[in-house]
Amino acid sequence: MIIYKKFSFDSAHFLPNVPDGHKCREMHGHTYHLTLYLEGAVREHEGWVVDFGDIKKIMRPVIDMLDHHLLNDIPGLKNPTAELLAIWIWNKVKPQLPMLKKIELKETPTSGVIYEGI
Repeated sequence: MIIYKKFSFDSAHFLPNVPDGHKCREMHGHTYHLTLYLEGAVREHEGWVVDFGDIKKIMRPVIDMLDHHLLNDIPGLKNPTAELLAIWIWNKVKPQLPMLKKIELKETPTSGVIYEGI
């Protein structure tokens, strides 16, 4: 079974490696929407794959690092594209949630990435 848990956070960033004159080279912000997808068997005793509250506890420090912060100042995110931010989140979360199957990160309602690890 696949379950999911959604989170949102607001962050600013700029993309230093895009050409001069590109609008994303300037500092700007997004309300990001993050969905974690986890896969596993339903535990017979509890009746769930994993407690959604446990997912929230694991994610709280990660979200706190991102929410209302400049992403470029976070170690490992000097060029914080949606793609690289998704990989960064995956690397932070996967060790604590080994059943993590994929993440979806939207930086706008119409643009985002889906990352399934490597």
